[in-house]
Amino acid sequence: MIKKNKYHNVKFNGYDSIKEAKRAEELKLLQRAGKIKDLEEQKVFELIPSFKDLTGKTERAVKYKTDFFYYDNDIKRFVINDVKSPMTKKLKDYIIKRKLTKRLYPEYEFLET
Repeated sequence: MIKKNKYHNVKFNGYDSIKEAKRAEELKLLQRAGKIKDLEEQKVFELIPSFKDLTGKTERAVKYKTDFFYYDNDIKRFVINDVKSPMTKKLKDYIIKRKLTKRLYPEYEFLET
């Protein structure tokens, strides 16, 4: 039996979906060809640091984990690259984190594939 995750993707070769695994292979080929460099997987960006509220309760930090992060030699910028399905792109949590990431890290290109 194939186990699907909460977004109905099938895990494949250590990736959350077949689509993400294919994108990883594409990026590895681009890196070997010299089109991109410094490829990282599952890079974490802090969006809101942890803090204590007025009662002293600690609120955990809010973080965004991207699928891929790399430097694109053609556009001369780092790229945050997320592999998303049309359904995932509509999730409110994802939309908020995407907007915060773009706002806090404007120096990076944001790419959804």
